[in-house]
Amino acid sequence: MMAEDIQHNQKANFNGLTKSAKSGASKKLTIKNFKDRPELTDSYTEDTWIKLRDAVSAIQNSTSIKYNLEELYQAVENLCSYKVSPVLYKQLRQVCEDHIQAQIHQFREESLDSLSFLKRMNRCWQDHCSQTIMIRSIFLFLDRTYILQNSLLPSIWDTGLELFRTHIVSDGAVQSRTVEGILEQIERERNGETVDRSLLRSLLGMLSDLQVYKDSFEQRFLTETNRLYAAEGQRLMQERDVPEYLHHVSRRLEEENDRVISYLDQSTQKPLIATVEKQLLGEHMNAILQKGLWMLLDENRVCELTLLYELLSKVKGGLMTLLQAWRDYIKSFGGEIVSSPEKDKELVQELLDFKDKMDHVTQRCFQRNDNFINAMKEAFENFINKRPNKPAELIAKYVDSKLRAGNKEATEEELERILDKIMIIFRFIHGKDVFEAFYKKDLAKRLLVGKSASVDAEKSMLSKLKHECGAAFTSKLEGMFKDMELSKDIMIQFKQYMQNQGDPSNIELTVNILTMGYWPSYTPMDVHLPAEMVKLQEVFKIFYLGKHSGRKLQWQPTLGHAVLKTEFKEGKKELQVSLFQTLVLLMFNECDEYSVEEIRTATGIEDGELKRTLQSLACGKARVLNKMPRGKDVEDADRFHFNSDFTHKLFRIKINQIQMKETVEEQVSTTERVFQDRQYQIDAALVRIMKMRKTLSHNLLVSELYNQLKFPVKPADLKKRIESLIDRDYMERDKENPNQYHYVA
Repeated sequence: MMAEDIQHNQKANFNGLTKSAKSGASKKLTIKNFKDRPELTDSYTEDTWIKLRDAVSAIQNSTSIKYNLEELYQAVENLCSYKVSPVLYKQLRQVCEDHIQAQIHQFREESLDSLSFLKRMNRCWQDHCSQTIMIRSIFLFLDRTYILQNSLLPSIWDTGLELFRTHIVSDGAVQSRTVEGILEQIERERNGETVDRSLLRSLLGMLSDLQVYKDSFEQRFLTETNRLYAAEGQRLMQERDVPEYLHHVSRRLEEENDRVISYLDQSTQKPLIATVEKQLLGEHMNAILQKGLWMLLDENRVCELTLLYELLSKVKGGLMTLLQAWRDYIKSFGGEIVSSPEKDKELVQELLDFKDKMDHVTQRCFQRNDNFINAMKEAFENFINKRPNKPAELIAKYVDSKLRAGNKEATEEELERILDKIMIIFRFIHGKDVFEAFYKKDLAKRLLVGKSASVDAEKSMLSKLKHECGAAFTSKLEGMFKDMELSKDIMIQFKQYMQNQGDPSNIELTVNILTMGYWPSYTPMDVHLPAEMVKLQEVFKIFYLGKHSGRKLQWQPTLGHAVLKTEFKEGKKELQVSLFQTLVLLMFNECDEYSVEEIRTATGIEDGELKRTLQSLACGKARVLNKMPRGKDVEDADRFHFNSDFTHKLFRIKINQIQMKETVEEQVSTTERVFQDRQYQIDAALVRIMKMRKTLSHNLLVSELYNQLKFPVKPADLKKRIESLIDRDYMERDKENPNQYHYVA
């Protein structure tokens, strides 16, 4: 039984105190209320003590007691009723001390091995505890009266602990062998051997009860633990890869926690675990991250990443170190995606996949830690903007590919999820006006050519952009949709107008009226339209300007398309073609064969555009023209004739125009338009600020500009715009202080 249990029993058996008898131990006295109690004399006292001493010796030597325990208890009570309590206590202590002193000899044997020594010590301790409990039960009356009333005297149980500590455990050699034996058993267990845990639990409980646990055992135990794990950490970091090492550390921590539960004192847990964490994690934290974090992230090792986060969260500064390494990984990996022009086609999809992967890691492995989420956002924003403008352009093109008709990859729900993910990447871009320019150009094509997959998806994307960037950002885009809706209403009115004219045309004309400020600017191209088309254009112009006086119509043939009714040997077909394809095909109503030069002269189509048009009609899947000589490319010397043998399973056939890849010049042109718009915005912001402030220093003016502008701009560019406004007399420098500006009204 442990000391705490024994002390508990001692308190539980307490029933009150018996008042001490009056002085006069040599006189013959009788105790009231105890008629059967004998009169106590000196000889009785002596005889009774001998009887009690014999009983104590029998208990200590594990022999049978000659006397009845109740009789012995009564004898102690009788003695305590007189002034013999001090003597009785002193004699009892002396007997116990003599017995314990005699026990030390059994621990002097050098031949005892470590384990046998520990077992002997444990048996001695267990015997001592049980003997002390038995002795106390006999001397309970003494313990509850005299000893309890004298605060300086330890109880019989505490006296037993004190004597055992003084004469057995405090002996230098005995204590050393005991502690070394316990440490040896723990080391064996750490090395994988099976040890007697109950023995260790009992011995460590003994040290704790004797109040020598911390001084004699814990300090040495923690020192040995530190030495063991320092060596183990150094060795395993060289031998094992990071995932294996992390699992080993986790297992070691579980083992040490289990030791605390099984036999170590609870107070040891905190310093013990701190020691293990320091030597296996803290000392190797940077090495673990340098050696393994990128590999774990590359291979998406969720289990090990979770374990890494949990382990480093226990170490001081661990999560901050992991956070920095995590941020560096994202910047490096993302930077490779963005800075490789050869990967531009897959750039946006790779960014989306990378973001999904990092989101998964933060949610599953890093417990959705806000610091890690914010670090990820900062890292994405950092690497995406390392390559100005291009990511914004490519994101716009990616959105176009998803919103364009023919995209059968996703359902409406999946498309909505894709758009949401794209908006997350879009948030990281600084130059959102570049995105707007390319998005507007692609949106115009989708709307005008009728290639938009879903009006709902288009409006959903517009709504997301408006929510993210504000109404000013999407005002022109919304204007494009309004133009398309108004055009439908105008065409209904135009059809009624044509019916009322009484001069029906063979051509059914559909016109989209575009507000110039909303739509991208298109290079005007003069082509030679058939007379009937020109006539119909004039009719529409009269109709429209009759309703909207003061407006100017400018025809844009580049995005026009038509449906032609054609007759082949197989039968009648309808061809859905572009306006340029229409002009070429209509020529074959007059003659069966033409050269490239003849077609160019008759149609007025620009050379590059003409060759792509002829290529789509003679070299594509639907070859309504034959080219001589045969080949994939169109040369100036080629000749074309109508393919009357053309066959197709469909009645209406769509002949796609060969799409010219967006040239570097076109991309540069779009980008330059963005930069030009930025200059206008900078100028407007400068004038606005100076008009309000009147006088401002250069640094304050630049600071105000950065607060107002929504796109990245270099200080040198701002300086140029300031100089430009000074030249144009919008502002002037202070004559005495060149860094001070004044607004010129």
